[in-house]
Amino acid sequence: MELKDLRPAEGSQHSRKRVGRGSGSGLGKTSGRGMNGQKSRAGGGKGCGFEGGQTPLARRLPKLPGFTNINRVEYLPVNVSRLEENFEAGAVVDGASLKAAGIIKHEDALVKILGDGEITKALTIKVDKVSASAKAKIEAAGGKVEQPC
Repeated sequence: MELKDLRPAEGSQHSRKRVGRGSGSGLGKTSGRGMNGQKSRAGGGKGCGFEGGQTPLARRLPKLPGFTNINRVEYLPVNVSRLEENFEAGAVVDGASLKAAGIIKHEDALVKILGDGEITKALTIKVDKVSASAKAKIEAAGGKVEQPC
């Protein structure tokens, strides 16, 4: 057997409907569409997603998931372990010093100190927010937290 000998199975192929080609064809005049009405016309019928006049599901659901809180304030997280690595004892940690150390990109960015890791140096912290665990670790190491107004 060769590729040229392959044929579709008997009865699996049907000739296409040639509608509107005379009454003798069985699909003449109205081409199998019946008489009048929306579905008898060209381009007629309801679109996909039509729900009988009810607002379709695609329009009932919101365009994007969730919502965006326009009042959200985003803080850059900095752990006390990073402060331990990058600052000497007695240093003042603020936006300018964090930028100089390469921890943040902009010195006016909002920063929150978090308590992951250990700290042994006494530092003075002057950032926007400090977590309770970070504050406890900084004060236990002899440092102090001064939050700006």
